[in-house]
Amino acid sequence: MGSKNKLKRFRENETFGNVLQPTREDAVSGEFPLKGKWNAEFFKNDKPIVLELGCGKGEYTIGMAERYPENNYIGIDIKGARFWRGAKTAVENGLDNVAFLRTQIELIQNFFADGEVSEIWITFPDPQIKYKRTKHRLTNAEFLQRYKKILKPDGVVNLKTDSEFMHGYTLGLLHGEGHEVIYANHHVYRNEGAPEIVTAIQTFYEQQYLEKDKAITYIRFKIK
Repeated sequence: MGSKNKLKRFRENETFGNVLQPTREDAVSGEFPLKGKWNAEFFKNDKPIVLELGCGKGEYTIGMAERYPENNYIGIDIKGARFWRGAKTAVENGLDNVAFLRTQIELIQNFFADGEVSEIWITFPDPQIKYKRTKHRLTNAEFLQRYKKILKPDGVVNLKTDSEFMHGYTLGLLHGEGHEVIYANHHVYRNEGAPEIVTAIQTFYEQQYLEKDKAITYIRFKIK
């Protein structure tokens, strides 16, 4: 993407009421004004809050918001030029149950209060295969504890990925640490019992994977 195009998208993001872009200083301070108040002050309803971490273009966030309007959805990514597309689509389609937050996922506890979130989706994250990149994997032990803090007691996490490595790593960690694996499958499109939400929404790249007959894996779990 050209730099001019990026700048255009950054400027347009600033005009969208569904985009929040706190400064690094605000993010680190832990004094984000909507922390603990997303329902009351942003969405102005009491619907469950669902996060998509590393949302990219926001395709999954938008897809869920359209199919399941009984929830509020927040797509989180550090790259605003990417989620510009999702934010713009939400505005154009009048989706008032969608927001996009530009920040680093490791700071997530600074934006949500304990027990404020009902569900988390991690869709096609970078598997960070090299051992020295373990700390950046979105399902490592430290990230799971961050998620546990902001999730409700019965909150769940979903991992959908084309990476067999990420699937195996996460499943092994979950079993090893005694977390509750609710559902796991290494090829959801070949399993008749796969949850609808997993197969009904497909990202652009996911469709490309499927055309190449690349397996899409899925895990749904609770953090103990």
